Amino acid sequence: MDYFVQQLINGITLGSIYGLIAIGYTMVFGIVGMVNFAHGDVFMVSAFVALIAFLILTTWLGVTSVALSLFLMLVAAMLFTSLINWVIERVAYRPLRGSFRLAPLISAIGMSIFLSNFVQVSQGPLNKSVPPLVQREFVLFNRNNYPVTLSYKQLIIWGITAVLLLAFWYLVARTRLGRAQRACEQDKKMAALVGIDVDRTIAITFVIAAALAAVAGTMYVMYYGVVSFSDGFVPGVKAFTAAVLGGIGSLPGAVVGGLLIGLIETLWSAYFSIDYKDVAAFSILAITLIFLPQGLFGRPDVEKV
Repeated sequence: MDYFVQQLINGITLGSIYGLIAIGYTMVFGIVGMVNFAHGDVFMVSAFVALIAFLILTTWLGVTSVALSLFLMLVAAMLFTSLINWVIERVAYRPLRGSFRLAPLISAIGMSIFLSNFVQVSQGPLNKSVPPLVQREFVLFNRNNYPVTLSYKQLIIWGITAVLLLAFWYLVARTRLGRAQRACEQDKKMAALVGIDVDRTIAITFVIAAALAAVAGTMYVMYYGVVSFSDGFVPGVKAFTAAVLGGIGSLPGAVVGGLLIGLIETLWSAYFSIDYKDVAAFSILAITLIFLPQGLFGRPDVEKV
């Protein structure tokens, strides 16, 4: 039982990171109706930006405060990746918005390959590591000489995920930008006719999605302490799986889907062969979509006539 509780804690932490990335997928898909397959690599770029910011702060500027370093890393990653995603939307997606449906998909895959190769060339193919940023942890209980621990970095990830979910739920449900996003989701042409700047709304959505990916990337570096140029593909695919599992277009569904994928992956690795953890996650997705094609929290598509 103690071992199960420890793996449950680890799974919730991993699922929180997946959930942050999945929110970006579901926001872009909900408004544009397009899967941004470069989103996973935007997450990877943000992790490298956080790593470089940490090295600059500690090596060149002599910052010793962990809280200040984390905050500045987070700000740098959010600003840089938001700019990248804004450029991607303007260059790779907006010109193809009225084209045939496969064109934006091909463009998204091309941007994913470009970002991955650019980081590989500029930063090298080897893993990059950082010293542990947050090391403290406390023991929840200790039975049979097996301590169940909860680290401060896990609490940070849980808290940030919960705060961001509430913040973006409020943004979508209660603000003027959120009303514009919901209007564009329902019908972009009608939204433009009533005075909504559709291009601006979509661009802001891409920026918000990148900011969430940056938070996930910073938390990833803080939690694992290592990042590679290839770390965008697999977490990106799993986060997209989480968005589909929860119901793509639903913010709570993205987080719930991320938590489920994280728990499935962690528990399977703990009790069965680690080689098949990805197979287990995708199998649960397939089974869920057979009985709930719209996902756990998704709404069925309504055809406009």
